[in-house]
Amino acid sequence: MTAIVVAIPCLKDNFAFLLHDPATRATAVVDVPEAAPVAAALAARGWQATEVLLTHHHGDHVQGLAGLLEGRAPRPRVVGAAADARRLPPLDLALAPGEAFAVGGLAVAVLDASGHTVGHVAYHVPAAALAFTGDCLMAMGCGRLVEGTPAMMWESLTRIAALPGATRILSGHDYLDTNAAFARSVDPANGPAIAARLAAARAGGPEGVHVALDVERATNPFLRAALPGAGAAIGMAGAPAPEVFAEIRRRKDRF
Repeated sequence: MTAIVVAIPCLKDNFAFLLHDPATRATAVVDVPEAAPVAAALAARGWQATEVLLTHHHGDHVQGLAGLLEGRAPRPRVVGAAADARRLPPLDLALAPGEAFAVGGLAVAVLDASGHTVGHVAYHVPAAALAFTGDCLMAMGCGRLVEGTPAMMWESLTRIAALPGATRILSGHDYLDTNAAFARSVDPANGPAIAARLAAARAGGPEGVHVALDVERATNPFLRAALPGAGAAIGMAGAPAPEVFAEIRRRKDRF
């Protein structure tokens, strides 16, 4: 077993995650929307947090960090994007996209995932076939463009979509019901696949939201923007994929 991952529901619809290396007992917490559920999940398993990985600076991803760190000895190493360090809590390790580090024996690569925010990063764990994508690529959706441009987000999504298809996508929110309804509205021909995914997710509890990239590619309208039928379905037949993506994102903003 190369890794254990635990999804922890937080706040209204957020997720934090635990990434555990059984060989070394190193454990990373990915994002901290609130401290208590994360601390409880660690305690229930007898795990000690060795790292905290932050995807971006928004409060619903970092506001629980101070509470989680309080009184912990040894103190976990806090990891985040160097480009966003001024807006993140104090970092022990500030990295740029393309750099890598380790959680125990697990190599973790930093990917640029800008779009929702500028400086947003994702974390790819190749040996465990996992990617923590925060508010960039989400379950059947993608994050709102709070700071970035459509072109920036499309580039980020394309980068993540190029990972191996078995990579499990672990995103920061459960917006699946709304995202599925929107997906059907812009990709009606794909309705059966969308419905099947939603049913499987709800049968699987919190863990069911997070699926392999191959499933995401097959059901997420934002990743399907390059397909010929995607543009035609929204009256943009023949338009370049970035333009189709931008229109789909605009429609989701109004949905």
